[in-house]
Amino acid sequence: MSKPNGKSFFGTGLPYLDVSDLTGKLIVIEGTDGVGRSSQIDELKKWLEVKGYAVTTTGWTRSPLLGTAIETAKSGHSLNVNTFSLLYAADFADRIEHEIIPALKAGFIVLADRYIYTAFARAIVRGADPLWIREVYGFALEPDAVFYMDVKIENLIPRVINAETLIEHYWENQSGEGMDYWEAGMDLKLGEDVYDSFVKYQKRVLDQFDLMAREFQFVIVDATQEFSAINSTLKTGILSVLEDD
Repeated sequence: MSKPNGKSFFGTGLPYLDVSDLTGKLIVIEGTDGVGRSSQIDELKKWLEVKGYAVTTTGWTRSPLLGTAIETAKSGHSLNVNTFSLLYAADFADRIEHEIIPALKAGFIVLADRYIYTAFARAIVRGADPLWIREVYGFALEPDAVFYMDVKIENLIPRVINAETLIEHYWENQSGEGMDYWEAGMDLKLGEDVYDSFVKYQKRVLDQFDLMAREFQFVIVDATQEFSAINSTLKTGILSVLEDD
């Protein structure tokens, strides 16, 4: 569903929205838990603002309408995959309506910390029908670019946390801090403890990202590098997007 300025919807779209009005750029930073997306986005936002661009950021479960509701629902550890997926879709819908679209109309650069691809990976790993979950997000705008911070499981685990502290942080999270039940894939009963579950869950999520990286032509960024090297790669890629008008 392409429009004159190159913006398009992922699926059926929003019939009331004229995407030719969206003059800004939607740039997504994707990657799994603990890969360092948020720190990179903080630095990229400052850098772009210094260069004179108007920038806003958006991220997973940051909707003022749904964010708290999602955290409350997750704390019960009893969500099935469809409810889990639809809650996140509602959060995304609120953010695209009230954050992303207005910013793009105003000509802003929108830096998204995760996007619909995270929803796809998490839902499919939990057994959702791949076609169904994509239809759910048919109203999403396709990004101008997706930078995927790629890391293999053998590099992710020591980077995130070791087995002993992962278990400790998991139990801390029962009171609101540390690695949570869902990030560790505990709902899938993949392992005997939180460490084993986390490793197996993240491996499945990473496999889904590898498939999507090829399908959607993500720009691959080696996330095993030092922060400055990753940041430099992202800056170069983003400049190429901004200059391609």
